Amino acid sequence: MNNRSRRDFLIKTSYGLGGLAVSGFLPGGGVITSAFAEDAVLNALAGGNPLAPKAPHFAAKAKTVIWLHMAGAPSTLDLYDYKPELVKRAGTPIPASFLQGIKTSTQGGITKLIATKRDWKQHGQSGAWFSDWLPNLAEHADDLAFIKSSVTVGATHDISIMKLNSGGLNPGRPTLGAWIQYALGSANPNLPAYVVLYNDKREPRGGVTNWESGFLPAVYQGTPFRPGDSPILHLKNPQYVADTEKRNALDLLRKINESHSGRYPSDTELQARTESYDLAYRMQETAPEAVDFSKESEATKKLYGLDQEITKPYGELLLRARRLAERGVRFIQVVSGPTDIKGDSRDWDAHQNIEENHSKHSKIIDKPIAGLLKDLKAKGMLDDTLVVWTSEFGRTPWSESGDGRDHNPWGYTQWMAGGGVKAGYTHGSTDELGVQSAKGTEVDTYDLHATVLNQLGLDHLKLIYKYQGRSERPTVVYGKVIKELIT
Repeated sequence: MNNRSRRDFLIKTSYGLGGLAVSGFLPGGGVITSAFAEDAVLNALAGGNPLAPKAPHFAAKAKTVIWLHMAGAPSTLDLYDYKPELVKRAGTPIPASFLQGIKTSTQGGITKLIATKRDWKQHGQSGAWFSDWLPNLAEHADDLAFIKSSVTVGATHDISIMKLNSGGLNPGRPTLGAWIQYALGSANPNLPAYVVLYNDKREPRGGVTNWESGFLPAVYQGTPFRPGDSPILHLKNPQYVADTEKRNALDLLRKINESHSGRYPSDTELQARTESYDLAYRMQETAPEAVDFSKESEATKKLYGLDQEITKPYGELLLRARRLAERGVRFIQVVSGPTDIKGDSRDWDAHQNIEENHSKHSKIIDKPIAGLLKDLKAKGMLDDTLVVWTSEFGRTPWSESGDGRDHNPWGYTQWMAGGGVKAGYTHGSTDELGVQSAKGTEVDTYDLHATVLNQLGLDHLKLIYKYQGRSERPTVVYGKVIKELIT
C-alpha cells in the first residue's frame, strides 16, 4: 500500500477505531484533511507530542484566559459608558461633527439620538459608572480594567466575530485560542488546552470558525463542550465495546503510524490524529468529572446563580469554566446565549426593543460573571486567570428602527480582570455621545490580542508560523500591547 492510499485507508476507517469521539473536536467530522496543504504538514511538530507543554517567551502573569464573548454585541452605552450629553440631546438629530471620518447611513443627520433609560451610579474607589442593569457586577468595579476606546472593522456580525476571534476578515486564520495552544501546548494531558462553552442547543453564529485552527495543524483547534452532563458526543464507548478493545485498537494505530513516520518524518497528519484519539480516550474519565457540579457546595452554586431559572444556564457555563481553569485548561471561550429558544432575543442584537432585550440578557450574565470573579478571587485564582469581557462591536447612540440601537465599530467598551492587568483602571474614552473613540486611545482587536498574549508570556511579534512561504503571526501585521493596562 503506497503512502497516499495508506493514509486514505486510515482516514476512511478511523471511525471504527474510536474516531467518533474525536469527531467532536476535529474539523470536518474528525477528518484531518490536507486542505491546509503541505506547509501545514511540514510545520507540524515532527516527533514528540505536539500538545506537550512549552515555555513562554518570558515570565507569564496569567496561566489561563476566560474569554467571555457577549454574542450579538451589547450596548455599552447602556451598561458602562454613561453619557449625560446624550441624555440632554435625546430626540435631536446627530450633529455632523460627531460623524466625521466614519461612514454610516445616518450621514444626513435625519436619525435622532436616543438616551439611555437606565439609572446610573459610580461604584468603588475607582468611581466606575454602571447602570442599574448590572448591580452585581458593579460590586467588582475595583477589580476591572475598562477599555472604553475599543474599535474594530466591519459592521456585520459574521465578519466582526471572525475578527474578534481570529483577527481575520475571512475564514482560514487560526483563532486566538489555537495560537495559544500552539505556542504553549497543554498544561493537562487529560483535557484539551482550548475549550469552547455555549449554552444554546445549536452552535454559536459562525460555528467552527469561532474556534478553528486555520492554517495551524488541526490538533490546535478548540474543543466545543456541549451543555449537559455529556459535553462531547460519542466520548463513551459504544455498547458492548470493552475499554481494552478500544485501547488495543489505539495502540495498534499508534504502532502503524510510528512505523510510517520513521519512513516519512515530515508527514505528521496521522500523528496529530493519533494524539487526538489518545486525548479522547483519556477524556472519558476527566471530561465528565470536569463538568460535574455534584461536589460543589450549595453556596457556590448559588453564587453563580444556579438557583435561579434565568441565570442557571450561563452560571453553569461559568462554573464549568472555573473548574476547567483549575484543571489547567489554557483558553476557555464562553459564548453568551439564550435561556431558551423562544422569542427574538436570542442574543444582544437589539435593533428593536432594547429595553426588553438588554433587560433579559443583563439578568442572564450579571450574577454569574460577578460570581465567577468573586469565586476566582476567593480561591486565589484571579491573580493568574485573565478574564476578558468582549463583543464583536458596540452600539450607536441612535437607531434606524425606533427603539433599539445599531452597530458601532468606532467606539465601545470592553474590560479585563485579573491576570496581571491594572484593577480599577479605565483606558481611553468615547466622545460625548458615545460615537467614536478618542483619538490616540483606540484599542483594536489586534491590540487586545497582543495584550492577552503578553499576559501569557508571549510576544505576538515572535509567535511565528511559516505558511505558504510567509511568516504568519496572531496579529497579522498589526497590534501593540496596551502597556497602560498592565501592572
